[in-house]
Amino acid sequence: MTFTRMKLFSVVTLIGLLTLSTVHQACAADVSMSDKNFFENAAQANKAEIAASEMAKSKSKNPQVLKFADQMIKDHTEAYAALSALAKSKGVEIPTEPSLMQKAKAKLLSTKDGKDFDEEYAESIGVAAHKDTVELFEKTAKNADDADVKQFATKMLPGLKHHLAEAKKLEASTDD
Repeated sequence: MTFTRMKLFSVVTLIGLLTLSTVHQACAADVSMSDKNFFENAAQANKAEIAASEMAKSKSKNPQVLKFADQMIKDHTEAYAALSALAKSKGVEIPTEPSLMQKAKAKLLSTKDGKDFDEEYAESIGVAAHKDTVELFEKTAKNADDADVKQFATKMLPGLKHHLAEAKKLEASTDD
């Protein structure tokens, strides 16, 4: 390849990359701030649920807690993957970790053992976190600007409400 062809190839490649970057930014620019906030909060909620449930698998001996944790890991991993695919189709990058507040709560949870751990996991990760997440998804299902985001939130709500109901049962069983 001659020097001129190499220069031309480099310029064409650079233009292609810049075009892709511009298209990606344009797609993300079409997503409203409230929908971007939904993507961020939903991603962080999924990652927090997964991390805390993995901790429960290593710290708890309670079969009900372990069963709930397994289900949360499975369901929230699938939910994160679906959310990630939707975000990618909209040109939105989502977090890959829980928020700083969620990490702090997990750190606090990690200091507990035995029955104290089980009770705190059921209350904070099971019930409280799912109440917040159900509220987020209900608001988004009603008010999202993007039809696909609205549809996603609506589709996920029954599963989240089921998680909340199961978490409440778990909380009642660990309060004995």
